Amino acid sequence: MKLLRDQGLPRSTVLELHKLNIDSIHVGDIGMSASTDSDIIRKAQDDGLIIVTLDSDFHTILAANVKQEPSVIRIRIEGLKAKDLSQIIQNVLFSASVEINDGAAISVNDKGIRIHRLPLV
Repeated sequence: MKLLRDQGLPRSTVLELHKLNIDSIHVGDIGMSASTDSDIIRKAQDDGLIIVTLDSDFHTILAANVKQEPSVIRIRIEGLKAKDLSQIIQNVLFSASVEINDGAAISVNDKGIRIHRLPLV
């Protein structure tokens, strides 16, 4: 699994994820800082990436367009440092790997993880 981190996530997360053997790229590292959410979704579909974001728009776009991919992990906890964010991402990847591989919209908050299989209809 390879992650595509959205603009709102700290770039420093890549180092912490690397320590956890999680492969990821940031939209800014591939020239997509100003790209639309739809373009980021297309990039993730084309390259088989899992989007990690703070933005609720990705789930909305998946639902509106009845998409079955890509999987999107939305982090709904603000102010996380890179190490804590990376640990949360690792936990989600471990606990929801089957659903992520099949296509899922995942929301993470301070109370837990909610998983919805795609398409969201």
